Amino acid sequence: MADLGEAAMMAKLLHLFFLSTYWGMQIWVTFFSAFVLANNLNRHTFGFVQSRLLPVYHHVGSACAFFNLLIFAMYHPRDQMKENEVFQVLIFFVCVTIAALNAQCFGAMTSEIMADMHFIEQNCGLGQDIWLSSSSEAYVKLCQSDAKYKRLNRQLWFYHSLSSLCNLCCIFCNGYSLYYLAENLTNL
Repeated sequence: MADLGEAAMMAKLLHLFFLSTYWGMQIWVTFFSAFVLANNLNRHTFGFVQSRLLPVYHHVGSACAFFNLLIFAMYHPRDQMKENEVFQVLIFFVCVTIAALNAQCFGAMTSEIMADMHFIEQNCGLGQDIWLSSSSEAYVKLCQSDAKYKRLNRQLWFYHSLSSLCNLCCIFCNGYSLYYLAENLTNL
């Protein structure tokens, strides 16, 4: 019977590890690193770093969300679940689905479109300015004079908005999961 207790303890440890890893990544990437990078790197370097960083972030987040769902479901038999446990499984499922969608679709499209825009900007001598501290006047003019760039700009805004919305939804899901965890610390 000691093995069952050790397995349950290992499951709790893994659950905490995956939830805290994803939460920490979310807070760091969403609220800190993006602003630090945008204030210190030129537009194209910032875009290049983000295009390498965000796919890893999205895929690791998807994996963490999946393992949280798996571990929680393994230790909470469906026929014995209380209402709040069913809701927690739903929260984990939503997080897995949205994180995977963001990793496979919205985040990838954002990076592809941004790369195409950078190519056009480079041809026009743009992109070496610091993103948050520069004027967008030259980019507005480029948008007005180049139909392809204008189309890419709209697409970038659309996919970036969807990706950001997915990210915020996953932050909400993990925030709720942390709340649930704190509320049930004694009987995880």
